[in-house]
Amino acid sequence: MTIARILAAKGREVVTTQPHRTLAEATDILVRKNIGAVVVADVEGQVLGILSERDIVRAISRRGSAALADAVTMHMTGVVTTSEGEHILMAMEKMTKERFRHLPVMSQGRLAGIVSIGDLVNYRIAECEFEHRQMREYIATAGTVELPHGR
Repeated sequence: MTIARILAAKGREVVTTQPHRTLAEATDILVRKNIGAVVVADVEGQVLGILSERDIVRAISRRGSAALADAVTMHMTGVVTTSEGEHILMAMEKMTKERFRHLPVMSQGRLAGIVSIGDLVNYRIAECEFEHRQMREYIATAGTVELPHGR
């Protein structure tokens, strides 16, 4: 299954912020939207990075509350992206290996959505539960199949 399937179910809305915004402004966005990361994009929509709660905590740990006045570009993380056609398991592997929780989705050079590790795990759990139900139904009905005579 591909990333496009998850976006079809969850939607394509992506919360972004501009690179000159402060950490305090970005923090307000995260709180208002109840999200864990915001994509940093320029006025043309070009993805420059991603700023997560973890990035903000690290900035405050290093610089104290003065970091809240810094531009998000000083503390954002370089962004790794995916495409709508990427298989969910490949995206999960990428996120696990690189240790990040949000993956912007690009389509034809433009931001097309974002998926979180939670989105991928939830989809994978639902997929496993479906396969489990199918297997149980198959096993339950296997004893009732009639074979042709002589076999």
